[in-house]
Amino acid sequence: MDTVAQIGPSIRIKGEVTAQEPLTISGHVDGTIAIDGHALTIAAGGRVSATIVAHTIVIGGEVSGRMDAGARIIVCETARIEGDLSAPAVSLADGARVRGRVQTAERKKTALPLSVSSMVGGSAPPAGTSHR
Repeated sequence: MDTVAQIGPSIRIKGEVTAQEPLTISGHVDGTIAIDGHALTIAAGGRVSATIVAHTIVIGGEVSGRMDAGARIIVCETARIEGDLSAPAVSLADGARVRGRVQTAERKKTALPLSVSSMVGGSAPPAGTSHR
């Protein structure tokens, strides 16, 4: 059974946080966070201003900085983000606020190509034009 390390709501850390186990942050962290091969969860009420690297990043609180995940980033409806997200897969819940860039790895082509603008209600590029 995996245990999850916790940084509780009354804890404030400035500096470098590293772990080789899952970590949940409910407090405040300023600096860098590196979680090797495991998930980082920033709970609702948690505040992070950092460069973050983890296998999976789940955001329910406030984050300012760059986030790089090896597998996926999950942005919950309570999340408030200012910064860049990079992962092979990124999911954004309704109500989440993100200000920054979202970058995903190239995926296999599907039978029905979709542009991001058509999924969010914008205008799609004219037929025959590149989606890149």
